[in-house]
Amino acid sequence: MNGIVRVESITKIYSLGDVKVEALRKVSFSVEAGEFLSIMGASGSGKSTMMNILGCLDTPTGGQYFLEGHNVSRLSGDELADIRKHKIGFVFQGFNLLPRMTALENVKLPMLYNGVHPSMRDRKAMDALEMVGLGDRANHQPQQLSGGQQQRVAIARALVNDAPIILADEPTGNLDSRTSKDIMDLFTDLNREYGRTIIQVTHEAEMASYGKRVITFRDGMVLKDERTERP
Repeated sequence: MNGIVRVESITKIYSLGDVKVEALRKVSFSVEAGEFLSIMGASGSGKSTMMNILGCLDTPTGGQYFLEGHNVSRLSGDELADIRKHKIGFVFQGFNLLPRMTALENVKLPMLYNGVHPSMRDRKAMDALEMVGLGDRANHQPQQLSGGQQQRVAIARALVNDAPIILADEPTGNLDSRTSKDIMDLFTDLNREYGRTIIQVTHEAEMASYGKRVITFRDGMVLKDERTERP
């Protein structure tokens, strides 16, 4: 298997006292650059554990994980942090915006940590906010924005460092159905118009169907891997 992301026989075992819990059981799949993949499953299926490994937030117990052809399964903590800064943009269910900062300031944060020159931060942050349709809300703080707008700010923050992969963990979990559709339409546009590779985790079949491909997890294993290209 090739691809921008490739996992081979990934296992993850957690020790809870004398009890060992096998969260992932020899999971293998790949994701092509520019693909929109949904990982779906019920609570306890292993999908969130898989997302944490893909995002270099956790390491597998066994197997190998390749990102852009490089084996990241056994990298040090500092090396994994470097990948998170440069290769992956994260979007979470809870938005995770700093309440006393404006939308523009929230979007600029990853560039501060990545050492982007101050003269470029405002321009790149505004470009990202324009991309998600919030250029006119740049100076608003999170409490002045709707839930959907806050998630758009979080998406702009994930885009601003030009990471090739966007990982979205239940990105519509705190949103109503109309706003959820708007956010998923935005992910679709980012994938189709800008070529961003998007991997989302969700437990909702309707949200999963926005992906070009859906992998369904059950009991730590891949149950189904289906292509579901939307018109």
